[in-house]
Amino acid sequence: MTRRTVGLGLALLALACERPAERIAGARLAAAASGNGTIGVNALLRAAPTAAQLAELGRYGTVQGTLPEINAVFLQARASDVPAIQALPFVLAANPDAERRGAPVDAVEVSDFAAGVSTWDLDAVNVTDFGRGRVVRYDGRGVYIGVLDTGLLDSWRQYFPEERIDQEHAAAVSGGGALDAGATPFTPNVWEHDQNSHGTHVTSTILGYNFRNLFNVNGTAPLATVIPVKVLNQAGFGWSSTIATGIVYVADLKAGPLAGHPVVINMSLGGPALDAVERAAIDYAIARGVILVAAAGNEGAAGMSFPGAYPPVISAAASGWIGEWLPGADGNPRNWWLADDVPDPTRAKNFYIAPFSSREKAGQDLDVAAPGSWVVGPFQTNSGQTSYFFLGGTSMATPHVAGIVALMAQKDPALTAAQAEAILEATATPLPAGCRTVAQPSGATSQVCWGADATGAGLATADAALAATP
Repeated sequence: MTRRTVGLGLALLALACERPAERIAGARLAAAASGNGTIGVNALLRAAPTAAQLAELGRYGTVQGTLPEINAVFLQARASDVPAIQALPFVLAANPDAERRGAPVDAVEVSDFAAGVSTWDLDAVNVTDFGRGRVVRYDGRGVYIGVLDTGLLDSWRQYFPEERIDQEHAAAVSGGGALDAGATPFTPNVWEHDQNSHGTHVTSTILGYNFRNLFNVNGTAPLATVIPVKVLNQAGFGWSSTIATGIVYVADLKAGPLAGHPVVINMSLGGPALDAVERAAIDYAIARGVILVAAAGNEGAAGMSFPGAYPPVISAAASGWIGEWLPGADGNPRNWWLADDVPDPTRAKNFYIAPFSSREKAGQDLDVAAPGSWVVGPFQTNSGQTSYFFLGGTSMATPHVAGIVALMAQKDPALTAAQAEAILEATATPLPAGCRTVAQPSGATSQVCWGADATGAGLATADAALAATP
């Protein structure tokens, strides 16, 4: 989930407006749900659907598809019929489909970016250190990370080594759930024709990336293998039915062709409510050994997003560094993101929680915080033209945590979701409620404050988490 976008230019840094796609999608859903309008409905059955049960559901609308692994049915129906569907004796739960937001190519000529330069965010989680490169023994080798997002740009090979992207298992869950296109079939090749850039930026935090053919930037887990699973559309939003389908798809890979490998899912996305089918998909994946990491959300005091707020999912709040936009040893305030050293050891006084980062409310579970302010990565505004932007959001924090989990899973391939969460929380650097003075790109400063509900267990760090991993 991304809130702040700043272009990284040779001489100009320009603030960009937040895209309106989320508001447009929300308005469409509200209009459809206004009474007799047709909406997408996700039904979770008590057992595998029978022909008779599908026919019964068909009395209320049009059955568009099923997800048999978790006994789910997707249908189009009137909003006013949801209570009747919920009352059917074979239906465990039912709810409206929930909104979720968040060319020619040249291949990169190296297989990984483990020797790439350090950036502030990797330094902050102690994966790298300024002037020293990587400072942890692990690099994600043998671990697969399913990135459920917008897919990758056409030009992804100009940013990432081909060896790091699992093209065999990459997929796109097409359509927008039952409301838009009915069933959610998998469509070929769409995953690598994204026009949004969100999934590419998220992936760059995990793997690292090539910067303008000048140098390589390190990643949290540069030898992990990313499985792009496109579940969000070109405007950057989607539906919980699609998210659930993507989760089950990756879980089935873990139970099948990837059975010998640790598998992590990164979900830099979320919405205001937990869908019953989405919850069942998460439980299904965890039971098969998948570890899920998701964004806490960008709603500030309004509370966390789901699925990140669901306790079995590891959630990530967005932190920042007080050294942002300040002149370092070279006196240049513009190159701080790769030229300045984040002090070690990790101390809470050097960090803050971003104002947009969602606070934990009753019934929600916030686990840890990670860098989510001013994170640089590939982000294109013109198709086919490589460019890089600072992005801020819990979307950016999430792949830092997912990458750390991949390092932990490399060390202990039998690591479970519960164990990973417990280790991350136990080893996090506490970040008590407080305030910091933070510089802005304009040169002005602002006072940033947060409460105890904003940080979870504190700042996640790779070295401490790895030391505690058996």
